[in-house]
Amino acid sequence: QVQLVESGGGLVQAGDSLRLSCAASGRTFSSYHMGWFRQAPGKERELVAAIGWSDTNTYYADSVKGRFTISRDNAKNTVYLQMNSLKPEDTAVYSCAAASRHSAYFLLASYNYWGQGTQVTVSS
Repeated sequence: QVQLVESGGGLVQAGDSLRLSCAASGRTFSSYHMGWFRQAPGKERELVAAIGWSDTNTYYADSVKGRFTISRDNAKNTVYLQMNSLKPEDTAVYSCAAASRHSAYFLLASYNYWGQGTQVTVSS
């Protein structure tokens, strides 16, 4: 089992950058796929970016390609989401999640460990 704690959210202006961090507990962090999700009010949860357990595969939603970068540091049990050129439509609660290495890292249904989320608000 893994426990996840996000940090780094906040209020920024359009065009600004933010870096979200997700710290994981447990000694088996490196064996999990990691994903960043977001959910805006009245909208379904969306998989924004994901990174495979072996750090060789990544997935990005079309809406964030070229602006967001996911990375992981297994020595620090941490996954990051670098968000550049932020837009008002990026406003949401961002959560990180973990999925078994034996699952499909690009599918929302694969993720069964979740953090509490951090608010990102982008003003125009």
